[in-house]
Parts: sequence; C-alpha cells; structure tokens
Amino acid sequence: MTFAQWIDKVDGIVWGPVMLVLLVGTGIFLTIRTGFLPWRNLGYALKSVTSKEARTTNRGTGDVSPFSALMTALAATIGTGNIVGVATALAAGGPGALIWMEISAAFGLTSKFSECMLAVKYREVNEKGEMSGGPMYVMKKAFKGSFGVVLGFLFALFAVVASFGIGDMTQANSISDSLSSTFAVPTWITGAIITVLALVIVIGGIKSISKVSSIVVPVMAVFYLIGGIIVILGNITEVPAAIVTMFKMALSPSAAAGGFAGTITTSILGAARFGVARGVFSNEAGMGSAAITAASATTDNPVRQGYINMTGTFFDTLIICTVTGLAICSSGVLGTMGADGKVVSGSALTILAFRTVLGEVGAVLVTIGIALFAFSTIIGWEYHGEKAFEYLFGMKPVMIYRVAFALVAFVGATQNLSLVWNISDIFNALMAIPNLITLLALSGTIAADMHKFQPEVELQKKAWKKNKESKIAA
Repeated sequence: MTFAQWIDKVDGIVWGPVMLVLLVGTGIFLTIRTGFLPWRNLGYALKSVTSKEARTTNRGTGDVSPFSALMTALAATIGTGNIVGVATALAAGGPGALIWMEISAAFGLTSKFSECMLAVKYREVNEKGEMSGGPMYVMKKAFKGSFGVVLGFLFALFAVVASFGIGDMTQANSISDSLSSTFAVPTWITGAIITVLALVIVIGGIKSISKVSSIVVPVMAVFYLIGGIIVILGNITEVPAAIVTMFKMALSPSAAAGGFAGTITTSILGAARFGVARGVFSNEAGMGSAAITAASATTDNPVRQGYINMTGTFFDTLIICTVTGLAICSSGVLGTMGADGKVVSGSALTILAFRTVLGEVGAVLVTIGIALFAFSTIIGWEYHGEKAFEYLFGMKPVMIYRVAFALVAFVGATQNLSLVWNISDIFNALMAIPNLITLLALSGTIAADMHKFQPEVELQKKAWKKNKESKIAA
C-alpha cells in the first residue's frame, strides 16, 4: 500500500460513521440538554444579527463588533463546500443527501452556539491587549490538571495544520482551477494574486480581516443566492417532484431516483453519510474553528454572542447549501454522465445546473462565486490558525505564520493537491475530537448559562414587539 493509499484509507476511517454519529449526536444531546433553546430563540438570534447594535462595539469588551466576528467566522465556513461540497454530496449520496445535510445543520445550531459561547466565556487578553480564545483556551481553563492542557495542545496543533491545508492550499487550488477552466487564467498568475491579496489583508490582524469579511461575505452571498433562486424559479415546475424525491431517497432504506436522476442509486445510509459529511465540512459545527473568531467579539455576555454566531450555521447550510442543492435537483442535471463515463460531480455539476437557466452567465457566476467564497475562507482560516499558533508558540512568531500562510497559498494554487486534500481532511476531523469531548463535559454549564440569560431574551423580544406595534399604529 502506497503512502497516498494509506492516507486515503485513514481519511475514510476518521470521516466514517463513528465521527459523523459523534458530530450529529453531540448536537442532538446538546439541543435536548438545553431545552431546545437554540431552536426556540432562532428568531431572536437572527434579529440580533441584523440589528444596528450588532455592528457597534458599545456593549462590553472585545476587538471587533459582534457582526464583524460573525462575518469573519462565516468567511471561513462559506467556501467551496457550499458549491463544490453540495454537488459532490448529491452526486455520491443522491438527492436525499441534501435532507440529511439540513438535519445535521439543525442540530449543528446548538453545537455552534455552545462552542462559541464557551470561547467568549473563557477567553483572555494577550500581551497586545487583543482577545484570544477558542476551544484550546476553554480546555486549559475549564479542566483542572494536565487533561485540559493536553486537550488544548492537541486542538491547537490540529488547527494549525488544518489551517494550511483545508483553509489555505485547497482553497487556493479551487480558485486557480476554476479560473483556469473558465477564463484560461494561468495558475501561477492566480497564485501570485491570491498570495499578495492575502498578505495585505492578514498582515493587519483581526481588524483588517473583519473589515474585508464584513463587506465581501454579505455581497458575495447575496449575488450567489440571487443566481441560485433564479435557477430554481426557472425550473419551478420541477421543484415539487425534486423535493418529493429528496425525502424519498433520504428516508428509504434503498431507493433509486428513476427518471429524475436515473444514474443515481443510493441507500439511506449513503444519503446520510454524504449529506452529514459535506454539511459539517461546509458549516464546521462541532469542529470548534468558528469559536476562535467568536472570542474576538465585543459583548457583555457570552450567551449573547453565542446566539449571534449560531446563525452562521443557519446562513451557511440551511440557506446557501439548500439553494445550491435545490438548483441542482430541480434542473435535472443530477446523474449526468461526463465524457469520462463517470457521473458529473463537484463544481462542474453546479455549473451545469446554473447553465440550464442562465447559460454562460451561470457558469461565470459559479466560477466567480467559487473564487470569492474560497478566498474568504483563506483569510478567515488564517485568523483561526494564527490564534492556534499563538496559543502554542506565543505572540512573537505570529508574523512568521502570517507570511508563511500567504506564501503557502501560491503552492496550493499551482500544484496537484489530491494528497493534501486527504491529509488536511484528516486533521480537520481530528480537531473535532477534543472539541466534542469539551462540549459534552461542559453541557451542564452551557445549559445553565442559557437558562440564566433567557429572561433577557424574553425582554428583548417584548421590546421588539412593542416597537413594531408602535410603528404600525403610527
């Protein structure tokens, strides 16, 4: 067995049924343990994100506004998973994979809330006066003795390695590949541009990264969603049948899509496996990465920021991934055979779907979407990796990390990365293990803090309702 084959086998094991059950199972357990408060307060969370106060730094302490912290976290999660990952899940697991993706995201709301809330609760101020936080700090401070120290070290180590792989090289590779195939741009030119832009942005730290993210993330998401919705509306007569097929293939022990996607045959286990895996890859709920960014937010209560960051999973998977999936399933392209005799998958499948209504404009839109989504992931993940690096080695060598991170993007854009994809995928999964242990161990603290904060949620809901009624009366 070659090294590449061995890595591929390990990747299949760490992202196998056990890991997926742990990720979704932890979300289910936390949702029940917290009395379904994340679901009950989703409306409150969404309204908090869109409020003017979320864009200010008036309440509490921190480095950036609550909205900027969310956008930076979303920058890291809204990436190729929303376009390429969804298409891959549907091609491998059938239309039912989208339903399982959404089910995992529904419980992932609580996982995302929990890890982000804890990150704010246990954050600390570094020697530059900046906030430093994330699962590694939670582990070190919440658990006594060497157990927490070891867990924190492992998480930070896995996060640094994952940042160079899944957050940098593979994203740069997706950008260069898409621009090369659509616009014939040489990969070295794309790599050079990515490197320079990344270096200019990350050199300024969290404030620079958050400023760019607060502009790029909302704009790119809105444009992509508009394109996706146009495709869905253009195939609106096929939407009901597509939805029925999704549920049928998600819940049937063994099902074939028939005329809808004749070459796709799968089982409930296949649909669940690919749907959950690609969903987690997209929104990173339970991985602990978004919690690092959440710790930088200006807030007076960890629970308040937990609710705001929780909406990242909602926007990422329940909105963007759903639009991608429904566009593919309603367009009738799922199951299309390529020139190589294999089922068309990945970005090529999403481009096919967008072309059914938008023509070549659709192909350009998807390509630009991949480029912007992937670049935002690069700058968002740089902050994740930087804070993990700072935890391991202190503040002094951080600039070395920033420069190295930007330079590695050039390597990613110009090289074949099949092996790197698998290695980084493994470390991405390994991050989840200490994080999930922490979430389960501190579930009592999470639930207690949520219930303690609930009166303030109810008070805010009443204030919003009263304000709405007064506007209607006026």
